[in-house]
Amino acid sequence: MKIRKIVNDPVYGFITIDHPLIFQIVNHPYYQRLRRIKQMALASYVYPGAVHTRLHHSLGAYHLMCMAVQELKLKDVAISQDEELAVKAAILLHDIGHGPYSHALESNVVKKVHHEELSTMIMELMNSKMQGDLSLAIDIFKGQYHKHFLHQLISGQLDMDRLDYLSRDSFFTGVYEGVVGYDRIIKMLTVHKGELMIEEKGVHSVEKFLIARRQMFWQVYLHKTVLGIEKMLVKILERAREIFSMDDEQIRVHGPLDFFLGEFDGIMTKETLELFCCLDDTDIDYAIKKWSRHDDKVLSTLSNNLLERKLFKCVVRAKAFDEEKIAAEKQRIIRETGISSEDAHYFIFTGETSNTLYQPSDDRINIYSKTGEVKDISEVESPLIDRTLSYEVTKNYLCLLRV
Repeated sequence: MKIRKIVNDPVYGFITIDHPLIFQIVNHPYYQRLRRIKQMALASYVYPGAVHTRLHHSLGAYHLMCMAVQELKLKDVAISQDEELAVKAAILLHDIGHGPYSHALESNVVKKVHHEELSTMIMELMNSKMQGDLSLAIDIFKGQYHKHFLHQLISGQLDMDRLDYLSRDSFFTGVYEGVVGYDRIIKMLTVHKGELMIEEKGVHSVEKFLIARRQMFWQVYLHKTVLGIEKMLVKILERAREIFSMDDEQIRVHGPLDFFLGEFDGIMTKETLELFCCLDDTDIDYAIKKWSRHDDKVLSTLSNNLLERKLFKCVVRAKAFDEEKIAAEKQRIIRETGISSEDAHYFIFTGETSNTLYQPSDDRINIYSKTGEVKDISEVESPLIDRTLSYEVTKNYLCLLRV
């Protein structure tokens, strides 16, 4: 059956869906769940436009994959029709394992299971119901297919995932430092000895991509207020789990979230996975509204403050914080709120956050010259790259309740 659908995307314009399998994936309930999971968690508390979803991002990454495959085929890279369909399906499903509020609550709702593991499990579950049509896509996604460059298009230093989320997050936040020349980078893609590379004339576009990524991390993803509110959300879930009881009607939400707060033992069975696929942001939103009226002062205070945007004060700096000053602030919070010293860690805490522009020990960005020479981008003669490329920036943060 011939099929052709178009989706009007605010970032790229029209995105075309022209294969029954892709249409089947997009219409699947597990995929449609991504409509109800925000791409940037609670960043909209700082950047009000950042309310786009995982579904938006997934479709955008799929669109860029279509462009990348077309470009590589024009350069006589051998990609069969089956491989093309599989790599498009894989990028469409690459984030299918994200839980409510994405990275903000990763390993907090479903303990000890990474979202990429969940993505693989969900893809395998879908595959069992789709007569094995996703088998090749799963092999490529897991990096088990012999054409490694196909996996790199999904998960690598210059994958379609990163190209889309930087472009999309920049668009919806209005932070133009994150704008990248995704079309130029895709035009510069090539394959040499089975590995994805960038043509030499694309170096400066990649350089801008790396700088934009760092800018977005510090200006948006790790913005002090975004960091503070996401830590508040984490503390709410931690407290709910600590005091959770199936006998407590004030804390039960009578949905799948109850299972993951109470009974879940860290083992993902088919039944558990299907329960996970019923979870999205709305479960957390409803729970927080209910918990705002809970008798437990810690849980109700945190939940109310989140709903009313009475956020943690969050200080981010290079130097470590003075322990004596932290202790003094802790005593002030205990005195002014009446909470116990055992519970004070919910209202004042420190931590570290870091970001590296480029880590050559991970998947490398290789530059391919006209002479056939291959260089890691960190070896390219560029003062900007030499000074900043592999330098890890670590910052300390202090979050505390405003009283």
